[in-house]
Amino acid sequence: MPDGDVDVFLALVERHRTYMYNLALRLTGREQDAKDVVQESLLHAFVHLDRFEGRADLRTWLNRIVVNCALDHLRGLRRRPDAYAPTPLSDVADTAASASPDPERLAASADWRRLVAAAMEGMSPLERVTFALRHFEGRAIAEIAEAVGIGNNAAKQHIFRAVRKLRLALAAHGVSR
Repeated sequence: MPDGDVDVFLALVERHRTYMYNLALRLTGREQDAKDVVQESLLHAFVHLDRFEGRADLRTWLNRIVVNCALDHLRGLRRRPDAYAPTPLSDVADTAASASPDPERLAASADWRRLVAAAMEGMSPLERVTFALRHFEGRAIAEIAEAVGIGNNAAKQHIFRAVRKLRLALAAHGVSR
């Protein structure tokens, strides 16, 4: 690989690593899993840098790589349930920006994060990823479908099932709409 390609790759890593990590963290729910997904994603991007055509946005290309690596990672963890003990999202809250809200709001926010994280543990990998892309990343259905490699209707169905599981989990804790 020419030195110029390595320089391009290093610039890519520097510019997008925080975005990639935050996306991976939202998709996996654990810091270590997110780090593993980002590492795998960067390796994949490095090996396949010549496949990036430049017509698409670089961030879209990286997004798809991170999503696919996260899905593979989550599926692997499903096969080894003893290997997966998610870190509560409240333990990694410092990765998200905050405007220093009052203590009551912080406590309520931490409670909500714990409830949502617990509900997301009960989702399948596709449900979790499509839900996170839609509700945490604000992605459109078509974008989610493309990133995950499924049809629009399948993406909608996975999101619907994820939302239903989230509602059931929240209802079990006495939270209703």
